[in-house]
Amino acid sequence: MLGALSLSAADWPQWRGPTEDGISVERLPAKPVFTQTLWQKKVGTGFSSVAVAGKRVFTMGHSSSKDNGTETVWCFNAETGAELWQYSYAAPLIDRFYEGGPGATPTVRGGKVFTYSKHGWLHCNDAATGKLIWERDLVAEAGLDGPPEWGFACSPYFLNDDTLLIEAGATFALDPATGAVRWKGQRFTPAYGTPKAFETDGRKLIAVMKTEGLAVLEAATGKTVATTAWKTAFDTTATTPIIHGRQIFISTGYDRGCALFELAGDQLKKTYENKALCDHMNNSVLIDGYLYGFDGTAHRGRPTEFVCLELATGKEKWRVPPDAGLGCGSLTATADGTLLILSERGELLTANATPAGFMPGARHHVLGGRCWTVPVLSDGRIYCRNARGDLVCVKVNQE
Repeated sequence: MLGALSLSAADWPQWRGPTEDGISVERLPAKPVFTQTLWQKKVGTGFSSVAVAGKRVFTMGHSSSKDNGTETVWCFNAETGAELWQYSYAAPLIDRFYEGGPGATPTVRGGKVFTYSKHGWLHCNDAATGKLIWERDLVAEAGLDGPPEWGFACSPYFLNDDTLLIEAGATFALDPATGAVRWKGQRFTPAYGTPKAFETDGRKLIAVMKTEGLAVLEAATGKTVATTAWKTAFDTTATTPIIHGRQIFISTGYDRGCALFELAGDQLKKTYENKALCDHMNNSVLIDGYLYGFDGTAHRGRPTEFVCLELATGKEKWRVPPDAGLGCGSLTATADGTLLILSERGELLTANATPAGFMPGARHHVLGGRCWTVPVLSDGRIYCRNARGDLVCVKVNQE
């Protein structure tokens, strides 16, 4: 049984990884090679990344027939790719202007895996067997008429071992053992990002992007502490705030740009705002005071570009031109400051995280199709997927 799930430092059990910042605790070899694909699976349409825990890989995908659609939670052996179990349920595709399918990443905790469907159902399954433990309809719980225009995409997020957070307009705190609601925050228009807990001046707080803007909540009760307006075209706020002390960095797409705020008491004071970095769907990573990310939707007549920004000032340090072929990609980073990038067309590459300039290293094409989903490094293996549901496990070797 996985009740005694043996987690390791190499695990990636949730969205943004073990330290919740998109940075792995692992390092790559000095001259990594990504040419060896260990295994490949078809998991269905979607953009759900993977969670890795106890030598098991979890993800989600959607399949359709003429009359209905199904979402599936998958569990594979991390080393061999052998299917260990799957759990499926009826669900609409919700494919407005793109492929659709689930966008939330599974979360593994305490021998259970928690997943959030596109249409608002939160599921808790036994991580060893896939047996359903409980489920909750968040659309009904929130009193909504239905899912938002693009479907729900928040990843289940643990505030602590006994409190699970999920977004459905309001932020909900649930008992992970039973799904019972502990508290419900103020109602906002549903957005698509995942919350981030933080502590400052002895206060335990939660930062979360709502459709109306950035909200800071009291962790114990869900009470709104502070808000600031931040509206995005097409209501597509889909990122997780990045926390640095009292500072909160946010970035959204459609030419909205980015901003840095400082929480002072119960007020959010703006340090700067600009359009140098528009994170459309994927988060940037913060390393040694610099942000690295995809300026995701075209502005000022330019296509998507990869950017380095100084956190403290918002000043752009460099910008990678479109002919580099990265497109609207995604990234994570390693413990020694190496960027691990998956381009929109499925090329996996590395680059040093430095404000001195973009210096790509190893690179290899590992997938075709559209790749918007974050790559995950766990136990010397890299997991990548595309929109149509090809999931590949790539072995990291030394040149």
